[in-house]
Amino acid sequence: MVDSFDYALIRVVPRVERGELVNVGAIVACATQRFLAAKILLEPSRLIALDPTIDIDEIEGALATIPLIAAGDPRGGPISAMPRGERFHWLVAPRSAVIQTSPVHTGICSDPATALDELIAKLVRI
Repeated sequence: MVDSFDYALIRVVPRVERGELVNVGAIVACATQRFLAAKILLEPSRLIALDPTIDIDEIEGALATIPLIAAGDPRGGPISAMPRGERFHWLVAPRSAVIQTSPVHTGICSDPATALDELIAKLVRI
């Protein structure tokens, strides 16, 4: 069975005023399969190339909460307790911060976990 899914890339924008970014992860939601997950693949050297003063530990800490929130894990804080659809919308809401998401895109798949892995392979991993 093939279902539609929504996804957004997770980006780090080291210097917001410059607009340069590095894709560091993805979020996938498939309502029909009750699926919401996020994966992070951070390569610090790519961020340092854009901003040698960036605090990698701070970025890693902030990014680590995204998969927890997607999974509904209480370690992700109060947002993790929201219903799945609300968590997705909270995660992909536009922000003017160092960690941002792309616009939401739609795809089709039979397995949203595999779709997430494929997005990481094609759009995040270099």
